[in-house]
Amino acid sequence: MHLPNIKFKKNITPGKDIFLRIAQSIKTNQLDSGAIPSNSDLSHDPWDHIEAIMGLNFLNDKESSDLAFKWLKNNQNKDGSWYAKYFNNDPIELNKPTHFGPYISVAALHYYKIFSDKDKLLELWETIDSAIDFSLNLQDSNGTIPWSVDKNNQIENDFLLTGASSILKSLECAIAISKILDLDSNKKWTKAYELLAYAIKNPKGLFDKTIDRSRFSMDWYYPIISGVLSDSEKDKYIKKIYKDFYIEGIGVKCVVEEPWVTVAETSEFIVSLVISNEIEEAKKLLIEVMNISDLNDIPYMGWQYKESIFWPEEKPSWTAAALILAADSIYDFSSGSDILKENQL
Repeated sequence: MHLPNIKFKKNITPGKDIFLRIAQSIKTNQLDSGAIPSNSDLSHDPWDHIEAIMGLNFLNDKESSDLAFKWLKNNQNKDGSWYAKYFNNDPIELNKPTHFGPYISVAALHYYKIFSDKDKLLELWETIDSAIDFSLNLQDSNGTIPWSVDKNNQIENDFLLTGASSILKSLECAIAISKILDLDSNKKWTKAYELLAYAIKNPKGLFDKTIDRSRFSMDWYYPIISGVLSDSEKDKYIKKIYKDFYIEGIGVKCVVEEPWVTVAETSEFIVSLVISNEIEEAKKLLIEVMNISDLNDIPYMGWQYKESIFWPEEKPSWTAAALILAADSIYDFSSGSDILKENQL
């Protein structure tokens, strides 16, 4: 096993300037349309785009964030969804994942925490409202939500624990925004939240009906980020990550059988550690994963530790944003630092 070159030594406290530099790389990638490519072919998906917006918020670049939100407004489908992948303004994968759209509420609330701009929340409300309803209109009586609607507008009947956890966090933030705007409490949303939370806390038999996704690390920390687990439930998931996915000195693998540590998965696990009050462990993993980066500290997607290479040699904008959010959750660099680690209700 090979470690990347050690640029960041144990027990150091990284400064905010490093993460501002990383956030600047997100702005550099943004297109004139507001789209934020996350792949080497300059394509992106809406969830990655929204994650990257939070990197721009952290940069305190209101203009770039506004432009990115404008892209979302301009490209939202009439049913409240977005397609799975775009090249600038052109959709290139026509299924509509249910966890993509609702995530706009997380970025919008993060924006409000940093810029204190209530008018922007009002401007985005119709877009947020429609995005949430697209997904909740598909909710089953057991609380679960199908992961996608296909290009022929047929429901793809499988259910993702990770996707459900992301939707729950998004719904939490959307309800919080409705309170900030003094809108009437949405009883439908509150009921949907309760049903989905119960499903996440009691997942047996409800998810992964066609494909077993337990080999992916995200299935073992995203329920923590959903914000509804008890301390004992969090502990169970954290122990699973350390047992099957964590590689000492590097970070967290994306998939259990692959010798590939990824920055985004490690960053998201760091957030789950902070939620679980494992702050020193979170700091340790942050320093380890920051070594998977170029000479300017911009993170690569991951590190293949058997071949001793950065792989692939891509530096996705949303990966950069995930690392920023992880660091901010530990060190409270910004006024939006609690967006993922605290329940916004």
